[in-house]
Amino acid sequence: MNIYLYILLTFLIFCFGIIIWNYAKGLKKSPREIWILFLAKLIEYAAYGASNMAFVLYLSSDCGLGDISAGSYIGTWSMFMTLSSIFVGSIVDAIGIKKTLLIGIGALLLGRMVMPFTNHLFFVSLFSFIPIAIGNALLGPVLSVGIKKYTTGASTALGFGLFYTMMNVGFALGGYIFDKVRQILGEHTMNVIPHTNLVLSTYQFIFLVSFILTIPSLLLVLFIREGINLKEDGEYELQSTTTKHNFTFSNIANSIIESSRDTFSIMKSVFLEKSFWVYLFMLGILVFIKLVFYHFHYTFPKYGIRVLGEGAKVGNLYGIMNPVIIIFLVPLIAHFTKNVKSYSMLLVGTSISALSIFLCAVPGDFWIPLLNTSISNFLLVDWLDLKPNQQNPLLFGILSFVILFSIGEAIWSPRLLQLAAEIAPKNREGTYIALSYLPYFLAKMIAGPLSGWLLATYTPPDQSFYPLHYMVWIWIGGMSVLSPLGLVVFRGFYVRERG
Repeated sequence: MNIYLYILLTFLIFCFGIIIWNYAKGLKKSPREIWILFLAKLIEYAAYGASNMAFVLYLSSDCGLGDISAGSYIGTWSMFMTLSSIFVGSIVDAIGIKKTLLIGIGALLLGRMVMPFTNHLFFVSLFSFIPIAIGNALLGPVLSVGIKKYTTGASTALGFGLFYTMMNVGFALGGYIFDKVRQILGEHTMNVIPHTNLVLSTYQFIFLVSFILTIPSLLLVLFIREGINLKEDGEYELQSTTTKHNFTFSNIANSIIESSRDTFSIMKSVFLEKSFWVYLFMLGILVFIKLVFYHFHYTFPKYGIRVLGEGAKVGNLYGIMNPVIIIFLVPLIAHFTKNVKSYSMLLVGTSISALSIFLCAVPGDFWIPLLNTSISNFLLVDWLDLKPNQQNPLLFGILSFVILFSIGEAIWSPRLLQLAAEIAPKNREGTYIALSYLPYFLAKMIAGPLSGWLLATYTPPDQSFYPLHYMVWIWIGGMSVLSPLGLVVFRGFYVRERG
């Protein structure tokens, strides 16, 4: 590794330490539970990030599905996960944070335990994909609710800022794990586990690593105390409970059954609130730019491996670069734009992110002058560890796209994340956050099959040259620009309804 890369890494680690220290000072009055949530968030997103990028590759390489079939499958699964988020999100309002976390992490453990040892699609669907979807559906809303519960009005913004930071650190670790396992074991290989008779594919091994990472999260949750009541002055009290909870699967199941009546009652009341529908309409506009994350996870891995070659470090290109940029830009942008209206931030950020996608459609010849330069040596040789015959000029277009998209994301995404919790009335946070997934659910009905169709049409697996590969990004970019355009067209409606 080049000495300059070591210097850069040291500098970034130092800056990251300062960022965490500043967050910690602002959250020093929060109970220990918030730090448990942050650490669990980091670990879970490392496991999620690594396994999520391997899903479509596993479905095709191990389970034998074609591009369109795999895209439709993962789209259906993703829709089920989003639908689960909508209906189970109110559980956190009914049974509390700790129980919800235990159920969610338990489901993830089951799914990640089964997937490494079978490629039978029926068993994988029943015992892996479905539990993982339910686990992710539960953990999403409950972590956001926990941040709000364990912060005061003055520290909520800091809580969500650190929440977003830890999420991206986890994603970066996941991208590193995804690439490292593939680098060691190969792209489409079967591997014998030493001292055992187990034979796992490269992607199954990634799922095994994700399962191992999930275990510490379960242990951390056991240290969460129930009955925490944080006051606005920063002091908190531990409300006494008359009964001692026994966290068995039977008791947890009974809690879910008993809370179902309250859950549907909560959801019914939310649907009658006008502010919720205004917010939902806004999310519907932004769903087009949010779908780019879907394509990063499920379209980009196959695209990158086919266009750039087997072993391409697609995890580094998005899974590491994007989170690193987010980690360092979010606090800076938040500090200098704290007085800027959220709607303006959303418009500027989504515009930058949407337009950046078209950089992937720029012909490779445009980037050739950058080869064999100091920039090329730093990015392609020192960081991506590519040999001269592997240095595809298209990498510069992808890198430029990821960098600019991440800058835009750092502007708009934290504002949207915080707004989802702040708009909710007291004791309705989980329901609002869960129902906010509804537009995303509807959009995935198209995104899944479209992802498979784009890959099969413009980068089919039986070719070695893809002259129309850029059309993948023309389609994705064309849909993404609908978000900033929609914000411009419907700005008056939003301002009028929100006052």
